[in-house]
Amino acid sequence: MPSSDWQLLRLRVAAEADPGVLARVIERFTNVNFVPRKVVAEWATTGLLHVEVSVAGMPEATLDLITAKLGQVPSILNAYWCR
Repeated sequence: MPSSDWQLLRLRVAAEADPGVLARVIERFTNVNFVPRKVVAEWATTGLLHVEVSVAGMPEATLDLITAKLGQVPSILNAYWCR
């Protein structure tokens, strides 16, 4: 398997401080039967919840789909991924 298949990708989400946001973010990964390498959530002093999910071995197209679906959740203000 090429090393590019195992590159580390990060999904970053900014959302309202809704108690269900973290579960909604993780749910998108369980829907595709994938366990992230790391999940970090922080409630900022601005009142927003910031979530970062690190994945390796996930196709970029799948992460595109997850990001698009998260963008449809009303309490999520911004979702994008990067290398």
